[in-house]
Amino acid sequence: MNSNIDQILASVYGAKSREEVAQSYDQWAATYDLDMQAIGYVNPAVMVGMAARYVQNFDAAIFDAGVGTGITGQLLSILGYTNLIGVDLSDGMLARAAARKVYSTLRNQELGAPLDFPTASVDAVISCGTFTLGHAPAAALDELVRITKPGGFLIFTVSTAAWTEGGFETKLTALTAAGLIAEVVPVKIYHPMPLSKTESGFTTRAHVFRRT
Repeated sequence: MNSNIDQILASVYGAKSREEVAQSYDQWAATYDLDMQAIGYVNPAVMVGMAARYVQNFDAAIFDAGVGTGITGQLLSILGYTNLIGVDLSDGMLARAAARKVYSTLRNQELGAPLDFPTASVDAVISCGTFTLGHAPAAALDELVRITKPGGFLIFTVSTAAWTEGGFETKLTALTAAGLIAEVVPVKIYHPMPLSKTESGFTTRAHVFRRT
C-alpha cells in the first residue's frame, strides 16, 4: 500500500490528457487495490449491487467500461456472472484485471472514441468511477448506448463535479429525449472514498438507464 495515496489521487484526477491518465494508472496498478481499500472505496460494491438487481441472467454479456484492475468483475464473478468484457486505457490495469481470470475479453480502448464492438452486442454496461473530470468524457455514452442491446441496462457512476461541468446531465438528457434510453433509477449522492484525507468530500451518484 502507498503511504502517499492522496498524492496519487491528485495526480490521476489532475491528468490533462489521455496519455497522462494512462501513465498515471500504469504506475499505480501494482498497489491500486490495497490503496483503494484503505480509503474505503465503495463504488465497486454499489455497481455490483445495482447490476445484481437489474441483470437477472448470469450469462448476460456485461461490458465493464474502465475496467481498472477488475475489482468489479471479480465481485460479479463471485455472484455467478460468467460473461464479462472489459476495456481500459491502462495496460498496467488491464494486466491486473487479466490476472483475475474472470473476463472473457479485455482490450485497451479509449472511452469517448469508437469502440471495437458490434452494435447491440452486450446485455449491460457498467462503469465504476470512470465518469469524472479528467477521465472519460460524456461523449463516451454514445458508444456505450450503441453497443447495448434494446432492453439492456447501462449502470454507471458520475461524479457530482462532472455531472454539470463535464456535460453528463446534458448528454443524458439528449439521449433520453432522442428515445435511446430511459432512466430507471438514480441512487442518492454518496461519498465513494470516505477515508481519504483529501478526497473524503468527493461525491458521486450511481445511475441506471434502460436501452430502449
